[in-house]
Amino acid sequence: MQEQMRKLLFRFEQVEELLAQADVLSDQKRYQELAQEHSYLSDIKDKWLLCEDLQRQLEENQSLLKEEKDLVFADFIRQEIVELEKKISVSTSDLNHLLIPPDPLDSRNVILEMRAGTGGDEAAIFVGDCVRMYKLYADSKGWKHELLSCTPSEMGGFKEYFMVLSGHNAYRCLQYEAGTHRVQRVPKTEAQGRVHTSAVTVAILVEPDENEKIILDEKDLKIDTYRASGAGGQHVNTTDSAVRITHIPTGLVTSCQEERSQHKNKDKAKRLLVAKLAERKKQKAESEMAALRASQVGTVDRAGRIRTYNFPQNRVTDHRIDLTLYKLNLIMEGDLDEIISALIAYFYQKKLESVGNQFS
Repeated sequence: MQEQMRKLLFRFEQVEELLAQADVLSDQKRYQELAQEHSYLSDIKDKWLLCEDLQRQLEENQSLLKEEKDLVFADFIRQEIVELEKKISVSTSDLNHLLIPPDPLDSRNVILEMRAGTGGDEAAIFVGDCVRMYKLYADSKGWKHELLSCTPSEMGGFKEYFMVLSGHNAYRCLQYEAGTHRVQRVPKTEAQGRVHTSAVTVAILVEPDENEKIILDEKDLKIDTYRASGAGGQHVNTTDSAVRITHIPTGLVTSCQEERSQHKNKDKAKRLLVAKLAERKKQKAESEMAALRASQVGTVDRAGRIRTYNFPQNRVTDHRIDLTLYKLNLIMEGDLDEIISALIAYFYQKKLESVGNQFS
């Protein structure tokens, strides 16, 4: 790793020099590319310096422990060593995560779609819990989150919820959240105290940028307006501001009722439709590629159970990588980094193996 880091730190210095040059400042595309690379290399540099500092502290404490005669102080040093070893482990894992090369899609806007599955009201309540979890995670990353559309449930939570998450490495971190998330807990409505199993489905869509946007032909759209309503059927307003759009060629349907303005609801519904059409196009291309090679890496069965949240045991398990953590309470507060870092590293390794197999 030392040699790899030496090259990356040298490149960091090069990029800093390039960003100060007049010809780069006048070329917006080139400047943005270098600025993104600088941000990536800066993160690596900071994490590497932290790892080095922690390692230095560990070595100093280990040397002190060998010479220390005072038993009480020696015990204190041992505790410090244990804490430093934990910090080094986490920081090294974070660094390894960062060393996975950036992808052009990494910082693209993500449309996160959540729907209640099996479990009725409890599933809808868990959708609400997951919305909160992902928002807290986004806040910890400095991302923005924007509601596109949602359908509240009478008992709390949401039958479905669509939001846009935007910020540095949004897609990189969230791309493997797609699939079925299963929850095991005692529902609020359960009188006997029995544990129930419910599920929600999560889909991750990349919002197309200006160069990729699918142009919607108005002739292909069936647009209906209706009166927006909340949970329990109570009218949010008295005008037909809610919008439902049906894409006639594919049958895809999107809707929005969050804004008071019909025009704004129409724009949001179109935005969601464009993302869904782009995802369908992407899936078709991936299916065609999969037909040419038997093992396609990086795809996740969206219908498959990917994660279980067991509240009685404070346990969360990601079944794809056999990772189990006993800190569900923290994870529901948005502390997803450990799971997400492990998933990124796992699927990157799978991708490398796949490329190797193609040429072996």
